[in-house]
Amino acid sequence: MALTSSLVPLGTAAPDFTVPDVGGAPHSLGDFTAPVLVVAFVCNHCPYVKHIELAFGRIKATDQVAIVAISSNDVERYPEDAPPQLAGQAERSGWTFPYLVDTDQSVAKAYGAVCTPDFFVYGPDRRLAYRGAFDASTPGNGESVTGADLTNAIALVAAGQPVPEPHRPSMGCGIKWLPDNEQAEAP
Repeated sequence: MALTSSLVPLGTAAPDFTVPDVGGAPHSLGDFTAPVLVVAFVCNHCPYVKHIELAFGRIKATDQVAIVAISSNDVERYPEDAPPQLAGQAERSGWTFPYLVDTDQSVAKAYGAVCTPDFFVYGPDRRLAYRGAFDASTPGNGESVTGADLTNAIALVAAGQPVPEPHRPSMGCGIKWLPDNEQAEAP
């Protein structure tokens, strides 16, 4: 069942984190020093992520833009989202940015991520400037995968401009919460 992102309030500070990448090396929020930071909650098995993963791989980190992908899914119940499979996804999709593994799901909870993919763009002050969709496409809706919503947001934030609202919510598979977190998330 598809979910839409929660549209965390603009201006929210990026929560700090320290989690390993798919190879086990730790990464923290402070490691990403470019003025614009893109935080993407993704995974390997979700058809919504698979739909955009190649186009997402064409968005490259620069001295102005840092990108980090994070998988927060329960790997016991979804072994396709274990680190070796995530590393394979990054390779096949041309992802040259760090791909982190949020095993306890604390990062997803802190950021307010609810689905995959779920995109957050922060400015130099690490305040939320955009949260929402990659573009208008979803699997089967006939729209081209362009990355227009995300790339436009990145360009505006890099230019010091606000991203006009409304922001289109992300749509995708719900994060596969650990059993303890699932109950905490239930309404």
